[in-house]
Amino acid sequence: SIAILKIFLTLRLIHYALNIFNHKLYPNQSEQVCFVAVFRLSHYWRFEMEDSGWNRPDRPSRCTFNPNDKDAVSPHHHEPLKRQPLISSSILDLVGNTGLVKLNNIVNQDDIKCEVLVKCEFLNPGGSVKDRIALRMVEEGERNGTFKPGDTLIEPTSGNTGIGLAMAAAVKGYRCIIVLPEKMSKEKCDVLRMLGAELVRTRTSACVEDADSHIRIAAKIKEELGPTAHIPDQYLNVFNPIAHYDQTAEEILEAVVDCHGSPQVDMVVLGAGTGGTATGIARKFKQRAPNCKIVCVDPVGSNLADDFLGPTSITGPYNVEGIGYDFVPTVFDRSVVDDWVRVDDKDAFEMARRLIRYEGLLCGGSSGSAMVGAFRAIKAAGLGKGHRVVVILPDSIRNYMSKFLTDEWMFANGYLSFPTAEPLTKSWFQSKIDELISACKLKPAQIVEHNFSVNLAISHTLGQLALVKKFDTVFGVFDPKAALMKLLSGTCSPSDSVADVCDKEFKK
Repeated sequence: SIAILKIFLTLRLIHYALNIFNHKLYPNQSEQVCFVAVFRLSHYWRFEMEDSGWNRPDRPSRCTFNPNDKDAVSPHHHEPLKRQPLISSSILDLVGNTGLVKLNNIVNQDDIKCEVLVKCEFLNPGGSVKDRIALRMVEEGERNGTFKPGDTLIEPTSGNTGIGLAMAAAVKGYRCIIVLPEKMSKEKCDVLRMLGAELVRTRTSACVEDADSHIRIAAKIKEELGPTAHIPDQYLNVFNPIAHYDQTAEEILEAVVDCHGSPQVDMVVLGAGTGGTATGIARKFKQRAPNCKIVCVDPVGSNLADDFLGPTSITGPYNVEGIGYDFVPTVFDRSVVDDWVRVDDKDAFEMARRLIRYEGLLCGGSSGSAMVGAFRAIKAAGLGKGHRVVVILPDSIRNYMSKFLTDEWMFANGYLSFPTAEPLTKSWFQSKIDELISACKLKPAQIVEHNFSVNLAISHTLGQLALVKKFDTVFGVFDPKAALMKLLSGTCSPSDSVADVCDKEFKK
């Protein structure tokens, strides 16, 4: 049987590896061959994970489309540029056709001489550029007969794709389940619930390989629900970049043509998440405006730009939502990107607040990342008067009303500097924790060890927050209420260790 064959192959690979470790094979090349053995084992187990129902979001693309070939014919279904009707049959008709707006004030403040146009994707009905791909993936699933009203649509997402998908599901009559990391804003969750979506939250720090990552959890839910459940899968779905190839890129090109009908744009700057927006726009521009440079912006802490800019010492969670990943999604063709810029959280949020304050653009934090990256790229390229740059502003401030829009949140996360932060400080701000505990006669927080089980930690803390210690250092904060919610949602089990479920992102 297939199961016996798999066991046999596994045993053979293990035996092969052990022979190498014991130097029975290739005694003079043990390190090199050991690497080969480990690679073969990892490759085998990678196949096993795919075979068990989990579609890896970072597997190599099999697409052979070459945007540099002017005669290349795409094998996929494409649609002509859509026009918005005067009276729409549903809200979905209003997805796309967002405006280009010229910046007037912050360009002068930052001594930018070229013309900067922003593509206001936050004007989509769901509030972000992801409305485009969510609708297109659903429409294509219906067109090929895979999706039928009444089915369940499941999507692992940072929230914006989920909102677009939930909006389409509400209109078209699908059940919708959205799996998203815990760091995503309360506003996104509230909107998703109001649209009728069911939410499953996952650990923010989980890597794509982890069993509790939002991608693996979504696959598990799909497997449990059976054949009427589908994952449109923005990481693998070819209609993620095609939505932008057919529509977003065409909208920009149509808007920037000169009197001779030729597109006049020198650079397009946009944030990189799944890479669908970048891939779709870049492929169309390589054909229609080959001299235009495509610049992608990656948040500090993401890995997408590592192969081009080199790794950074900062890895792990960052607060900007919707861009950056710890893997390269299948749909992201990085070969069509001409340059990369890294932007940290502080610069991104400060710029987003400036866009709101001085340009009246009610955009989100990733729009700030894109604009900071654009200004840096413009200066590096020496663009000035007579040049034109288009920057994609992907989502709306609506999703972040309780976050970077408030001085308190900016200060609490270390993004607000003095003297602006002065009103937020108190008389006790510079005091040491030990002094405050002594003065207020407070009891020190409870302590749980990192290797406690969740069940043991809940019974030990009696509903109170506790510090998690590992080798005499503070590892994180354990919230028993949050742990109970994870148990109820199935994202952890009672036997899991506290280290897997505690919050490691508390500021000092």
